[in-house]
Amino acid sequence: MTIQYVQKFLGTYALVVLSSVIAPSLHAQESKELNLYSARHYQTDEALYSDFTKKTGIKINRIEADDNALGERLKSEGVNSPADVILMVDAARLWRAQIDGFFKPIHSQYLESRIPENLRSKPDPEGSTWFGFSTRARLVVYNKAKVSPRDVDTYEKLADPINKGQVCTRSGAHPYMLSLIGSMIERRGEAATEVWAKGVVANMSRPPRGGDTDQIKAVASGECGVALTNSYYLVRLLRSTKPEDQAIVSKIGFVWPNQKTTGAHINIAGGGVAKNAPHPQAAIQFIEYLASDSAQEYFANGNNEWPVVKSVKIENEGLKMLGPFKAESISIAAIGKNQIAAQRLLDRVGYK
Repeated sequence: MTIQYVQKFLGTYALVVLSSVIAPSLHAQESKELNLYSARHYQTDEALYSDFTKKTGIKINRIEADDNALGERLKSEGVNSPADVILMVDAARLWRAQIDGFFKPIHSQYLESRIPENLRSKPDPEGSTWFGFSTRARLVVYNKAKVSPRDVDTYEKLADPINKGQVCTRSGAHPYMLSLIGSMIERRGEAATEVWAKGVVANMSRPPRGGDTDQIKAVASGECGVALTNSYYLVRLLRSTKPEDQAIVSKIGFVWPNQKTTGAHINIAGGGVAKNAPHPQAAIQFIEYLASDSAQEYFANGNNEWPVVKSVKIENEGLKMLGPFKAESISIAAIGKNQIAAQRLLDRVGYK
């Protein structure tokens, strides 16, 4: 099998083969080898993987693609899949992968002692199927010249008539939005969340489009008064020394939503052992490594994510600039499970 074949198989999906891996090597059976399928695409993860290999001597063969592409590949490979570990971003995607049967349940006292219960899949007698290894929060950013922070200090206020013509978001079909809606369904109920979503649609400055950085830029330009963004996109701008990025930062403010009530919405990046892992012991070793202090520090200081292990020290100045905050304590598994109801709800209210 060639790389060209793999690219053809995935069609329009972007597949990146890193390290020295080509498809034949994925089927090697050496014990000091690990086949990683990852939807993470952060350059800073290179140090994470190198550190694991240095500590264990286990070589990582890595394939990176978006979550949908990895899912299609795993379905096609079936029981013959060479994947040992699967990493994905967002609760909705992890839940989907669990339902599709991509993970093998495992028991690990180490993981259970390090990772909070609400940041891993609900265990069954066979064990947990996936674990969160880093978190990010859904923040509100606003244009300081157009909007008062007290008018946007909760998610609920984005639907308030005071913000008519001010709200911008990315597509309602994106997992980030589906997870936020799933969280609201879990704590407010579907009916109340639908009323809220109708209000947000009525308050939009423009139809949903673009990614989170695009939302921040639109707020800075005045096209929007307020928008939602994942925290690490904002931290990237806060840490940037580029004049154009600092110009954006100077025009926006941010608030931690729902600090007097439920807390800010939290999402995760996580993963688990692949169902048909040919190197299951190496896979468990890698999954446990991701909860170690050294790996958790890479997540925080390298990619602007919060570690799930609370004792890990954060040196990232950008994260420090965001300050302390109250986070919601809803089960990530429940949020993922609500994604289907969330999508149907958004479809009903015309949230594109």
